[in-house]
Amino acid sequence: MMDWSPYPNFRRDEFSCRCGCGQSDMRPQFMERLQDLREAYGKPMLVTSGYRCANHPAERVKAQPGTGTHSQGIAADIGVSGADAVSLLRLALDAGFTGIGIQQKGYGRFLHLDIREQPALWSY
Repeated sequence: MMDWSPYPNFRRDEFSCRCGCGQSDMRPQFMERLQDLREAYGKPMLVTSGYRCANHPAERVKAQPGTGTHSQGIAADIGVSGADAVSLLRLALDAGFTGIGIQQKGYGRFLHLDIREQPALWSY
């Protein structure tokens, strides 16, 4: 089990799979980058989705369940909107996040952040 003490602004349960299994296999290299981002941002960050096991509904619909960045423990969705989203987006780019998804319309506004190998930017 991962030591969460190097990430004082986050708790394991924030990243636990929400399918009911409670798994949280986050990778330290991702958590280090997210902690650095949180310190640069200077405000709490609401994790709306962290680790996802292969049985998570969002993973089961994939051609190869359990292969997404959330399932690899290298992604999180952060609930944020408006000017705070713009500020967090700028900081995330500067921090070296390589996968960034933007959902800033309707209900449930968030930024998806990950550290995939090939850079990608998209909107939902």
